[in-house]
Amino acid sequence: MPGFFENVVKSTSDRLHPLLVRAVAQGLQSIFRDNRHADKVIENTLRQNTKAGSRDRAFIAETTYEIVRYYRLYTEILGITPHNEADFWLLVGVHFLVKENPVPLPNWIEFKSLNPPFILKKATELRNIRKFRESIPDWLDELGAAELGDRWDETLAWLNKPAQVVLRANRLRTDRMALRQALRTEGIETEPYGEDSDALVLQRRQNVFQTKAFQDGWFEVQDYSSQQVAPLLMPWPGQRVVDACAGGGGKSLHLAALMQNRGTLIALDTLNWKLEELRTRARRAGVANIETRVIENNKVIKRLYDSADRLLLDVPCSGLGVIRRNPDSKWKMTLDSIEKLKKTQQEILQSYSPILKAGGRMVYATCSILPSENEQQVAAFLASEAGRDFSLVKDLKILPQDEGFDGFYMAVLQKKRGEIAAEEGENPIFAIG
Repeated sequence: MPGFFENVVKSTSDRLHPLLVRAVAQGLQSIFRDNRHADKVIENTLRQNTKAGSRDRAFIAETTYEIVRYYRLYTEILGITPHNEADFWLLVGVHFLVKENPVPLPNWIEFKSLNPPFILKKATELRNIRKFRESIPDWLDELGAAELGDRWDETLAWLNKPAQVVLRANRLRTDRMALRQALRTEGIETEPYGEDSDALVLQRRQNVFQTKAFQDGWFEVQDYSSQQVAPLLMPWPGQRVVDACAGGGGKSLHLAALMQNRGTLIALDTLNWKLEELRTRARRAGVANIETRVIENNKVIKRLYDSADRLLLDVPCSGLGVIRRNPDSKWKMTLDSIEKLKKTQQEILQSYSPILKAGGRMVYATCSILPSENEQQVAAFLASEAGRDFSLVKDLKILPQDEGFDGFYMAVLQKKRGEIAAEEGENPIFAIG
Protein backbone atom coordinates (compact mmCIF):
# COMPACT_ATOMS: atom_id res chain seq x y z
CA MET A 1 0.00 0.00 0.00
CA PRO A 2 2.75 2.50 -0.88
CA GLY A 3 1.84 6.08 -0.15
CA PHE A 4 -1.69 5.43 1.04
CA PHE A 5 -1.26 7.65 4.11
CA GLU A 6 -0.38 10.77 2.13
CA ASN A 7 -3.83 12.35 2.35
CA VAL A 8 -5.05 10.72 5.53
CA VAL A 9 -6.51 13.08 8.11
CA LYS A 10 -5.21 12.36 11.60
CA SER A 11 -7.34 9.74 13.32
CA THR A 12 -8.98 10.69 16.61
CA SER A 13 -10.43 8.69 19.47
CA ASP A 14 -13.99 9.15 18.15
CA ARG A 15 -13.35 8.71 14.42
CA LEU A 16 -11.94 5.92 12.29
CA HIS A 17 -10.29 6.49 8.97
CA PRO A 18 -10.91 3.80 6.31
CA LEU A 19 -7.32 3.72 5.08
CA LEU A 20 -5.97 3.16 8.57
CA VAL A 21 -8.53 0.43 9.28
CA ARG A 22 -7.69 -1.15 5.93
CA ALA A 23 -4.01 -1.25 6.93
CA VAL A 24 -4.95 -3.06 10.15
CA ALA A 25 -7.24 -5.54 8.36
CA GLN A 26 -4.60 -6.36 5.77
CA GLY A 27 -1.98 -6.74 8.47
CA LEU A 28 -4.20 -9.16 10.40
CA GLN A 29 -4.70 -11.16 7.23
CA SER A 30 -0.93 -11.50 6.85
CA ILE A 31 -0.55 -12.58 10.48
CA PHE A 32 -3.34 -15.14 10.69
CA ARG A 33 -3.79 -16.36 7.13
CA ASP A 34 -0.19 -16.15 5.92
CA ASN A 35 1.28 -17.04 9.34
CA ARG A 36 3.68 -14.08 9.43
CA HIS A 37 5.05 -12.59 12.66
CA ALA A 38 3.07 -9.59 13.91
CA ASP A 39 6.08 -7.37 14.60
CA LYS A 40 7.45 -7.91 11.09
CA VAL A 41 4.05 -7.26 9.50
CA ILE A 42 3.63 -3.98 11.36
CA GLU A 43 7.23 -2.95 10.68
CA ASN A 44 6.76 -3.61 6.96
CA THR A 45 3.48 -1.67 6.82
CA LEU A 46 5.02 1.38 8.46
CA ARG A 47 8.20 1.16 6.40
CA GLN A 48 6.18 1.30 3.19
CA ASN A 49 4.43 4.44 4.37
CA THR A 50 7.05 6.83 5.62
CA LYS A 51 4.65 9.81 5.39
CA ALA A 52 2.41 8.39 8.12
CA GLY A 53 2.18 10.69 11.12
CA SER A 54 3.06 9.45 14.60
CA ARG A 55 -0.60 9.12 15.62
CA ASP A 56 -1.43 7.13 12.49
CA ARG A 57 1.54 4.82 13.08
CA ALA A 58 0.53 4.34 16.70
CA PHE A 59 -3.07 3.59 15.65
CA ILE A 60 -1.97 0.84 13.27
CA ALA A 61 0.52 -0.77 15.65
CA GLU A 62 -1.62 -0.62 18.79
CA THR A 63 -4.86 -1.68 17.09
CA THR A 64 -3.19 -4.61 15.34
CA TYR A 65 -1.56 -5.85 18.53
CA GLU A 66 -4.79 -5.52 20.54
CA ILE A 67 -6.78 -7.53 18.00
CA VAL A 68 -4.07 -10.20 17.88
CA ARG A 69 -4.16 -10.26 21.68
CA TYR A 70 -7.93 -10.85 21.82
CA TYR A 71 -8.26 -12.83 18.59
CA ARG A 72 -10.05 -15.79 20.15
CA LEU A 73 -12.60 -13.65 21.98
CA TYR A 74 -13.40 -11.66 18.84
CA THR A 75 -13.67 -14.67 16.54
CA GLU A 76 -15.88 -16.41 19.10
CA ILE A 77 -18.17 -13.38 19.13
CA LEU A 78 -18.31 -13.38 15.33
CA GLY A 79 -18.74 -17.14 15.14
CA ILE A 80 -16.29 -17.42 12.22
CA THR A 81 -12.65 -18.06 11.47
CA PRO A 82 -11.55 -15.14 9.24
CA HIS A 83 -10.25 -16.13 5.81
CA ASN A 84 -10.28 -13.00 3.66
CA GLU A 85 -9.87 -9.25 4.02
CA ALA A 86 -13.62 -8.70 4.45
CA ASP A 87 -13.63 -11.06 7.45
CA PHE A 88 -10.75 -9.16 9.04
CA TRP A 89 -12.63 -5.88 8.60
CA LEU A 90 -15.39 -7.46 10.71
CA LEU A 91 -12.82 -8.42 13.32
CA VAL A 92 -11.68 -4.79 13.50
CA GLY A 93 -15.31 -3.68 13.88
CA VAL A 94 -15.88 -6.06 16.80
CA HIS A 95 -12.73 -4.75 18.48
CA PHE A 96 -13.93 -1.14 18.44
CA LEU A 97 -17.38 -2.12 19.71
CA VAL A 98 -16.24 -4.14 22.73
CA LYS A 99 -12.92 -2.52 23.72
CA GLU A 100 -12.63 -0.77 27.09
CA ASN A 101 -13.35 2.62 25.53
CA PRO A 102 -15.74 1.71 22.67
CA VAL A 103 -15.72 3.64 19.41
CA PRO A 104 -19.02 3.94 17.46
CA LEU A 105 -18.70 2.29 14.08
CA PRO A 106 -19.09 4.54 11.03
CA ASN A 107 -21.73 3.71 8.45
CA TRP A 108 -19.36 1.80 6.17
CA ILE A 109 -20.38 -1.07 3.95
CA GLU A 110 -17.65 -3.23 5.50
CA PHE A 111 -19.44 -3.07 8.87
CA LYS A 112 -23.04 -3.44 7.62
CA SER A 113 -23.42 -7.07 8.69
CA LEU A 114 -22.41 -6.36 12.30
CA ASN A 115 -25.16 -6.23 14.94
CA PRO A 116 -23.80 -4.08 17.82
CA PRO A 117 -26.42 -5.07 20.48
CA PHE A 118 -25.88 -8.77 19.80
CA ILE A 119 -22.08 -8.36 19.82
CA LEU A 120 -22.09 -6.54 23.15
CA LYS A 121 -24.38 -9.18 24.71
CA LYS A 122 -22.21 -12.00 23.40
CA ALA A 123 -19.03 -10.32 24.64
CA THR A 124 -20.51 -9.98 28.15
CA GLU A 125 -21.37 -13.69 28.22
CA LEU A 126 -18.01 -14.87 26.94
CA ARG A 127 -16.04 -12.72 29.37
CA ASN A 128 -17.37 -14.88 32.20
CA ILE A 129 -15.24 -17.73 30.85
CA ARG A 130 -11.49 -17.32 31.44
CA LYS A 131 -10.20 -18.85 28.19
CA PHE A 132 -12.40 -16.45 26.19
CA ARG A 133 -11.96 -13.42 28.45
CA GLU A 134 -8.17 -13.69 28.30
CA SER A 135 -8.30 -15.10 24.76
CA ILE A 136 -6.05 -18.17 24.81
CA PRO A 137 -6.23 -21.71 23.39
CA ASP A 138 -7.83 -24.40 25.57
CA TRP A 139 -4.59 -26.34 25.92
CA LEU A 140 -2.69 -23.28 27.16
CA ASP A 141 -5.36 -22.45 29.73
CA GLU A 142 -5.22 -26.01 31.03
CA LEU A 143 -1.41 -26.04 31.11
CA GLY A 144 -1.14 -22.70 32.93
CA ALA A 145 -3.74 -23.71 35.51
CA ALA A 146 -1.98 -27.03 36.12
CA GLU A 147 1.46 -25.46 36.59
CA LEU A 148 0.64 -22.15 38.32
CA GLY A 149 -2.52 -23.06 40.22
CA ASP A 150 -4.28 -20.12 41.85
CA ARG A 151 -1.72 -17.65 40.42
CA TRP A 152 -2.77 -18.40 36.84
CA ASP A 153 -5.78 -16.05 36.74
CA GLU A 154 -3.80 -12.99 37.77
CA THR A 155 -0.79 -13.97 35.67
CA LEU A 156 -2.93 -14.42 32.57
CA ALA A 157 -4.60 -11.05 33.03
CA TRP A 158 -1.19 -9.38 33.29
CA LEU A 159 0.03 -11.15 30.16
CA ASN A 160 -2.67 -9.26 28.25
CA LYS A 161 -1.49 -5.85 29.45
CA PRO A 162 0.69 -3.91 26.97
CA ALA A 163 4.34 -4.05 27.99
CA GLN A 164 6.32 -1.05 29.19
CA VAL A 165 9.35 0.12 27.22
CA VAL A 166 12.52 -0.15 29.31
CA LEU A 167 15.99 1.04 28.36
CA ARG A 168 19.33 -0.16 29.68
CA ALA A 169 22.01 2.53 29.88
CA ASN A 170 25.27 1.32 28.35
CA ARG A 171 27.95 1.79 30.99
CA LEU A 172 30.66 1.76 28.32
CA ARG A 173 29.27 5.05 26.98
CA THR A 174 27.39 6.76 29.82
CA ASP A 175 25.39 6.24 33.00
CA ARG A 176 21.64 6.24 33.36
CA MET A 177 21.26 9.74 34.79
CA ALA A 178 23.30 11.25 31.94
CA LEU A 179 21.24 9.17 29.52
CA ARG A 180 18.02 10.37 31.11
CA GLN A 181 19.06 13.98 30.64
CA ALA A 182 20.17 13.40 27.04
CA LEU A 183 16.82 11.80 26.18
CA ARG A 184 14.96 14.66 27.85
CA THR A 185 16.64 17.10 25.47
CA GLU A 186 15.19 15.00 22.64
CA GLY A 187 11.69 15.13 24.10
CA ILE A 188 11.68 11.69 25.73
CA GLU A 189 10.84 11.45 29.43
CA THR A 190 11.94 8.46 31.49
CA GLU A 191 11.97 7.30 35.10
CA PRO A 192 14.81 5.35 36.76
CA TYR A 193 13.80 1.95 38.09
CA GLY A 194 15.60 -0.26 40.57
CA GLU A 195 18.54 0.38 42.89
CA ASP A 196 22.03 -0.13 41.44
CA SER A 197 20.34 -0.60 38.09
CA ASP A 198 20.84 0.74 34.58
CA ALA A 199 17.11 0.76 33.82
CA LEU A 200 15.02 3.69 32.60
CA VAL A 201 11.29 3.25 31.95
CA LEU A 202 9.67 5.38 29.24
CA GLN A 203 6.79 7.48 30.56
CA ARG A 204 5.00 7.08 27.22
CA ARG A 205 5.69 4.96 24.18
CA GLN A 206 7.91 6.75 21.64
CA ASN A 207 10.29 5.78 18.86
CA VAL A 208 13.62 5.84 20.70
CA PHE A 209 15.59 4.35 17.82
CA GLN A 210 15.73 7.66 16.00
CA THR A 211 17.37 9.46 18.89
CA LYS A 212 20.99 10.58 18.83
CA ALA A 213 21.51 8.76 22.13
CA PHE A 214 20.61 5.45 20.50
CA GLN A 215 22.70 6.08 17.41
CA ASP A 216 25.65 6.90 19.67
CA GLY A 217 25.23 3.58 21.49
CA TRP A 218 24.17 5.02 24.82
CA PHE A 219 21.42 2.47 25.45
CA GLU A 220 19.66 -0.72 24.41
CA VAL A 221 15.96 -1.51 24.73
CA GLN A 222 15.77 -4.33 27.29
CA ASP A 223 13.04 -5.19 29.78
CA TYR A 224 13.88 -4.80 33.45
CA SER A 225 13.44 -8.53 34.14
CA SER A 226 15.89 -9.35 31.35
CA GLN A 227 18.35 -6.82 32.78
CA GLN A 228 18.58 -8.86 35.98
CA VAL A 229 20.17 -11.87 34.25
CA ALA A 230 23.70 -10.62 33.49
CA PRO A 231 24.42 -9.20 36.98
CA LEU A 232 23.49 -12.59 38.51
CA LEU A 233 26.43 -14.08 36.63
CA MET A 234 28.73 -11.58 38.42
CA PRO A 235 31.26 -11.29 35.59
CA TRP A 236 34.59 -9.68 36.46
CA PRO A 237 36.78 -7.66 34.10
CA GLY A 238 39.43 -9.94 32.65
CA GLN A 239 37.44 -13.15 32.98
CA ARG A 240 36.51 -15.59 30.23
CA VAL A 241 32.72 -15.56 29.89
CA VAL A 242 30.61 -17.66 27.52
CA ASP A 243 27.07 -16.72 26.47
CA ALA A 244 26.12 -20.04 24.91
CA CYS A 245 22.68 -19.08 23.50
CA ALA A 246 23.42 -15.48 22.59
CA GLY A 247 20.79 -14.81 19.92
CA GLY A 248 20.70 -11.12 19.02
CA GLY A 249 22.97 -10.44 21.97
CA GLY A 250 21.07 -8.22 24.42
CA LYS A 251 22.50 -10.04 27.42
CA SER A 252 25.93 -10.39 25.77
CA LEU A 253 26.13 -6.61 25.46
CA HIS A 254 25.12 -6.24 29.10
CA LEU A 255 27.81 -8.71 30.14
CA ALA A 256 30.43 -6.82 28.12
CA ALA A 257 29.52 -3.59 29.88
CA LEU A 258 29.78 -5.24 33.30
CA MET A 259 33.18 -6.61 32.27
CA GLN A 260 34.28 -3.07 31.35
CA ASN A 261 35.31 -4.36 27.91
CA ARG A 262 38.09 -6.40 29.50
CA GLY A 263 38.57 -10.13 29.24
CA THR A 264 36.93 -12.37 26.65
CA LEU A 265 33.24 -12.80 26.01
CA ILE A 266 32.41 -15.65 23.62
CA ALA A 267 28.90 -15.41 22.14
CA LEU A 268 27.54 -18.62 20.62
CA ASP A 269 24.45 -19.34 18.59
CA THR A 270 23.25 -21.82 16.00
CA LEU A 271 22.16 -19.02 13.63
CA ASN A 272 24.79 -16.79 12.08
CA TRP A 273 22.31 -14.03 11.17
CA LYS A 274 21.59 -13.53 14.85
CA LEU A 275 25.30 -13.21 15.59
CA GLU A 276 25.62 -10.74 12.73
CA GLU A 277 22.95 -8.64 14.43
CA LEU A 278 24.98 -8.89 17.65
CA ARG A 279 28.12 -7.73 15.87
CA THR A 280 26.28 -4.69 14.52
CA ARG A 281 24.91 -3.84 17.94
CA ALA A 282 28.32 -4.34 19.54
CA ARG A 283 29.95 -1.85 17.17
CA ARG A 284 27.34 0.77 18.04
CA ALA A 285 27.74 0.08 21.78
CA GLY A 286 31.54 0.32 21.68
CA VAL A 287 31.97 -3.31 22.77
CA ALA A 288 35.39 -4.68 21.86
CA ASN A 289 35.73 -7.93 23.84
CA ILE A 290 33.04 -10.07 22.14
CA GLU A 291 34.03 -13.00 19.94
CA THR A 292 31.16 -14.65 18.04
CA ARG A 293 31.09 -18.31 17.04
CA VAL A 294 28.43 -20.24 15.15
CA ILE A 295 27.51 -23.62 16.65
CA GLU A 296 27.83 -25.75 13.52
CA ASN A 297 28.33 -29.02 15.41
CA ASN A 298 29.11 -30.42 18.87
CA LYS A 299 32.85 -29.89 18.35
CA VAL A 300 32.36 -26.13 18.76
CA ILE A 301 31.01 -26.76 22.27
CA LYS A 302 33.50 -29.46 23.23
CA ARG A 303 36.47 -27.25 22.35
CA LEU A 304 35.30 -24.88 25.08
CA TYR A 305 35.07 -27.48 27.85
CA ASP A 306 36.67 -26.44 31.17
CA SER A 307 37.52 -22.98 29.81
CA ALA A 308 34.95 -20.49 31.17
CA ASP A 309 34.87 -18.62 34.46
CA ARG A 310 31.23 -17.75 33.81
CA LEU A 311 28.58 -19.44 31.66
CA LEU A 312 25.19 -18.08 30.64
CA LEU A 313 22.57 -20.50 29.33
CA ASP A 314 19.68 -18.29 28.21
CA VAL A 315 17.94 -21.27 26.66
CA PRO A 316 15.22 -21.44 23.98
CA CYS A 317 11.84 -21.50 25.69
CA SER A 318 8.10 -21.08 25.17
CA GLY A 319 8.34 -17.31 25.76
CA LEU A 320 5.17 -17.38 27.86
CA GLY A 321 6.61 -14.68 30.10
CA VAL A 322 6.78 -12.22 27.20
CA ILE A 323 3.49 -12.98 25.44
CA ARG A 324 2.33 -9.39 25.88
CA ARG A 325 5.26 -8.31 23.67
CA ASN A 326 4.59 -11.09 21.16
CA PRO A 327 0.85 -11.81 21.43
CA ASP A 328 0.78 -13.75 18.16
CA SER A 329 3.06 -16.39 19.72
CA LYS A 330 0.14 -17.90 21.65
CA TRP A 331 -1.52 -18.74 18.34
CA LYS A 332 1.68 -20.21 16.87
CA MET A 333 2.92 -22.38 19.74
CA THR A 334 1.53 -25.80 20.59
CA LEU A 335 1.76 -28.19 23.51
CA ASP A 336 3.98 -30.39 21.36
CA SER A 337 6.34 -27.50 20.57
CA ILE A 338 6.72 -26.75 24.29
CA GLU A 339 7.53 -30.39 25.00
CA LYS A 340 10.24 -30.29 22.32
CA LEU A 341 11.64 -27.10 23.83
CA LYS A 342 11.85 -28.72 27.25
CA LYS A 343 13.85 -31.57 25.76
CA THR A 344 16.20 -29.04 24.13
CA GLN A 345 16.60 -27.15 27.42
CA GLN A 346 17.77 -30.26 29.25
CA GLU A 347 20.07 -31.23 26.39
CA ILE A 348 21.71 -27.80 26.56
CA LEU A 349 22.19 -28.10 30.32
CA GLN A 350 23.73 -31.53 29.92
CA SER A 351 26.05 -30.81 26.99
CA TYR A 352 26.98 -27.14 27.59
CA SER A 353 27.58 -27.17 31.37
CA PRO A 354 31.07 -28.77 30.98
CA ILE A 355 32.19 -25.47 29.42
CA LEU A 356 32.44 -24.13 32.97
CA LYS A 357 35.66 -24.42 34.98
CA ALA A 358 35.64 -25.91 38.46
CA GLY A 359 34.48 -23.23 40.89
CA GLY A 360 32.82 -21.26 38.10
CA ARG A 361 29.36 -19.72 38.09
CA MET A 362 26.55 -20.60 35.69
CA VAL A 363 23.15 -18.97 35.15
CA TYR A 364 20.26 -20.86 33.57
CA ALA A 365 17.59 -18.44 32.33
CA THR A 366 14.29 -18.47 30.45
CA CYS A 367 11.57 -15.96 29.64
CA SER A 368 9.00 -18.59 30.59
CA ILE A 369 6.71 -18.71 33.63
CA LEU A 370 6.23 -22.50 33.62
CA PRO A 371 7.92 -24.44 36.44
CA SER A 372 8.39 -27.33 34.00
CA GLU A 373 10.73 -25.14 31.95
CA ASN A 374 12.36 -23.59 34.98
CA GLU A 375 12.96 -25.02 38.45
CA GLN A 376 12.00 -28.53 37.33
CA GLN A 377 14.65 -28.42 34.60
CA VAL A 378 17.27 -27.28 37.11
CA ALA A 379 16.26 -30.04 39.55
CA ALA A 380 16.49 -32.66 36.80
CA PHE A 381 19.95 -31.40 35.85
CA LEU A 382 21.22 -31.43 39.42
CA ALA A 383 19.96 -35.00 39.84
CA SER A 384 21.79 -36.14 36.69
CA GLU A 385 25.35 -37.35 36.18
CA ALA A 386 26.29 -34.09 34.43
CA GLY A 387 24.97 -32.04 37.33
CA ARG A 388 26.60 -33.93 40.19
CA ASP A 389 29.39 -31.31 40.51
CA PHE A 390 26.95 -28.39 40.63
CA SER A 391 24.95 -26.83 43.44
CA LEU A 392 22.09 -24.36 43.31
CA VAL A 393 23.10 -21.02 44.83
CA LYS A 394 19.73 -19.35 44.37
CA ASP A 395 16.97 -18.84 41.86
CA LEU A 396 14.66 -15.98 40.94
CA LYS A 397 11.11 -16.46 39.68
CA ILE A 398 9.44 -13.39 38.19
CA LEU A 399 5.77 -13.27 37.23
CA PRO A 400 4.52 -10.21 35.32
CA GLN A 401 2.29 -9.13 38.21
CA ASP A 402 5.23 -9.05 40.64
CA GLU A 403 6.63 -5.71 39.41
CA GLY A 404 4.83 -5.20 36.11
CA PHE A 405 7.65 -6.41 33.86
CA ASP A 406 8.21 -9.58 31.84
CA GLY A 407 7.95 -13.06 33.29
CA PHE A 408 11.41 -14.60 33.74
CA TYR A 409 13.29 -17.33 35.56
CA MET A 410 16.97 -17.37 36.55
CA ALA A 411 18.92 -19.98 38.47
CA VAL A 412 22.48 -19.46 39.71
CA LEU A 413 24.55 -22.64 39.90
CA GLN A 414 28.12 -23.12 41.05
CA LYS A 415 30.43 -25.87 39.88
CA LYS A 416 31.72 -27.93 42.79
CA ARG A 417 31.77 -26.57 46.32
CA GLY A 418 34.43 -23.88 46.05
CA GLU A 419 33.61 -20.39 47.16
CA ILE A 420 31.98 -18.10 44.64
CA ALA A 421 34.43 -15.56 43.25
CA ALA A 422 32.77 -12.72 45.15
CA GLU A 423 29.89 -12.18 47.50
CA GLU A 424 26.71 -10.55 46.25
CA GLY A 425 27.12 -6.83 45.68
CA GLU A 426 30.84 -6.75 46.56
CA ASN A 427 32.09 -6.09 43.06
CA PRO A 428 32.13 -2.28 42.58
CA ILE A 429 31.29 -2.57 38.85
CA PHE A 430 27.70 -3.34 39.85
CA ALA A 431 27.20 0.15 41.26
CA ILE A 432 26.05 2.94 38.96
CA GLY A 433 28.61 5.65 38.36
